[in-house]
Amino acid sequence: MNFLGAYGMAKQILIVDDDPHIREVVSFALEKAGMAVSTAADGREALRMAAAHMPDLIVLDISMPELDGLEVCRQLRRESEVPVLFLSSMDEEVDRIIGLEIGGDDYVTKPFSPRELVARVNVILKRTSAPLAAAQPDKLTRGDVSIDTASYTAACGDKKVPLTATEFMMLLTLFRQPEKVFTRAELMDRAYDGNITVSDRTIDSHIRRIRAKFSHCGIDTVVITSHGIGYKLGPCQ
Repeated sequence: MNFLGAYGMAKQILIVDDDPHIREVVSFALEKAGMAVSTAADGREALRMAAAHMPDLIVLDISMPELDGLEVCRQLRRESEVPVLFLSSMDEEVDRIIGLEIGGDDYVTKPFSPRELVARVNVILKRTSAPLAAAQPDKLTRGDVSIDTASYTAACGDKKVPLTATEFMMLLTLFRQPEKVFTRAELMDRAYDGNITVSDRTIDSHIRRIRAKFSHCGIDTVVITSHGIGYKLGPCQ
């Protein structure tokens, strides 16, 4: 499946890893899938390239010398909600969770299958590229929170709340059925389009980040935990 960006151009993917072999493998896999690729060998170069070229998605290694992937993501999130797919070593479970909490959309564990990585990139791009069903209203509101399905944005009153693609799809799922308690598996299927399996901890990390973002504008009840079951939309007040 080819994903096209503005004016019919291929989606632009920035690959950041200090290992040239990893950059080569990921570049080959993504280019074969019809995407345009640029690469960076360290975090500082990644930030410069992201600012200059505005990629559609960044594949970002967590463990890099000097400026690691987590700090790169933190700095990116000050000005951008570009989707981030982390590359993580098997012994970095804590780093993977932290990475998702600071704004990553997903992660792939090294050693990884290039086919799996391409699949995860495609899922994220599909969420940010594909139009939502025409039958759905453009704007959904509950309490002081609203989400716009045309622009993929959320707001607390008149103040926009920046959400990653994954966070937006989770919140949209809850908004569309506000009285339903969703299990983590159901949220995973809706947010990840049923194509990817992620852990319960990954879902929990995304929910914590959604809550934290709305808490900054005074809304502490955007998502309610139903213990032993999952999550549902709160009163948003």
